[in-house]
Amino acid sequence: MFTNDRRQEERTGRYGTSRLQYLQEVVTQFQSTTSEESKEKIVANLANFAYDPYNYTYLRQLNVVELFLDCITEPNEKLVEFGVGGICNCCPDPANAAIVTKSGGIPLVIQCLSSPVRNTMNYAIGSLYYLCNTSNKEEIMKPEVVDIMKRYAAAEGASVNFSNLAKAFLDKHVSENELGDNCRSVVR
Repeated sequence: MFTNDRRQEERTGRYGTSRLQYLQEVVTQFQSTTSEESKEKIVANLANFAYDPYNYTYLRQLNVVELFLDCITEPNEKLVEFGVGGICNCCPDPANAAIVTKSGGIPLVIQCLSSPVRNTMNYAIGSLYYLCNTSNKEEIMKPEVVDIMKRYAAAEGASVNFSNLAKAFLDKHVSENELGDNCRSVVR
């Protein structure tokens, strides 16, 4: 459920911790822990907060979008999964998408398309769906990315999630001329 100021006040009460303060504490925990398992749980928690537009401003203030990008560069597959999941959750907001783009995040997200973890691939497709716009379309719509999306779109039997996400991506960002005859029937 999405939050608003009134609902947030009801949940925290008069003496509760503000959302910004709580998120700051979570980020500080991430920065101070050395436990991989703790980091995974914290990034997963932050990724869940990234789902709610109410938190977007706070996440930007606390550089959480950049934290998600840093997680994608880690060798720990769980951190990569939750990092790109957080990016996917917050990228519908143009200001968050701009941070990902300006921070060099597009190639990192594209790398996630070939992850061995299904959720990571799903989040990467969703992230690219929201990130792709006229200013960065050339960077995202490379032939290898379009080919991956076409393969995922055609893979209905193997994974309906990949197929549906890839079809949505192709429908939104690839013209019929670019799709070619062999893919038109898959996307429609």
